[in-house]
Amino acid sequence: MGATETAGRQARRVANSRTFDRLARLGLVCRGVLYLLIGLLALRISFGSGSEEADESGAIATLAGTPFGSVTLWLMLVGFAALAVWQLMEAAVGSGDTGARAEAAARTAFYGVLVAILANLLLAGDGPESSDQHAKDLTAKALGFPAGQLLVTAAGLGLLSLGLYWLYQCLTRRFREDLHTGRMSPRTRSVVTALGVVGYATRGVIAGLAAVFLVRAAIEYEPDRARGLDATLRSFADTAAGPWLLTVIALGLLLFAAYCMAEARWRRV
Repeated sequence: MGATETAGRQARRVANSRTFDRLARLGLVCRGVLYLLIGLLALRISFGSGSEEADESGAIATLAGTPFGSVTLWLMLVGFAALAVWQLMEAAVGSGDTGARAEAAARTAFYGVLVAILANLLLAGDGPESSDQHAKDLTAKALGFPAGQLLVTAAGLGLLSLGLYWLYQCLTRRFREDLHTGRMSPRTRSVVTALGVVGYATRGVIAGLAAVFLVRAAIEYEPDRARGLDATLRSFADTAAGPWLLTVIALGLLLFAAYCMAEARWRRV
């Protein structure tokens, strides 16, 4: 038996344990809370009453200001750490196709960043950096490397591919393969499917626009052209549709948050 096969069996044994199952589902609930807060912050911005960052840093800062903020953030740290480990196993030894593995790898990086942000806040007391500044800093560093423009362009195209993959999941309803749909009533299955369709479509559109900004930053050799989640969301309000388009996007994020909660209940872990 090869080392890779042995590692795969051990990873699947861990993933199939009851403890890990519960931790992963906790992480999915935390994911839903995160998108719920981002959606609410974006909605406030669309109505002209929000000054907070509509991104992960803004959501975490909002939680930190609640009466039980510290406890909630520790739970989120544990939940996102479990999700990072789970997605890492899916990317390395999972049975999914290339698209699924690539998405798992992207999720591993995303959850890893959230774990780092939460750990830094809880242990060192440092507030989270905005996604916009983080995107600009990373882009500036990447552009400083040899062939930096190609590297940033590749990252932008990778983000675009991820957005297109989410749109593909939306159109084909393929995300339902990850759920125990047989355990749902017909009505529940229809509602969860609708939530997933809108949620994945919304995420695909956001990722696509962020990818455009990143590729433009590479082509123009201008790091400030890169935008994080907050600036990307705000850019929807700068279109001809005005703040109403941002309102639609914000509602899409809220519906995706509801899908995440359903996923925590029926996801195949």
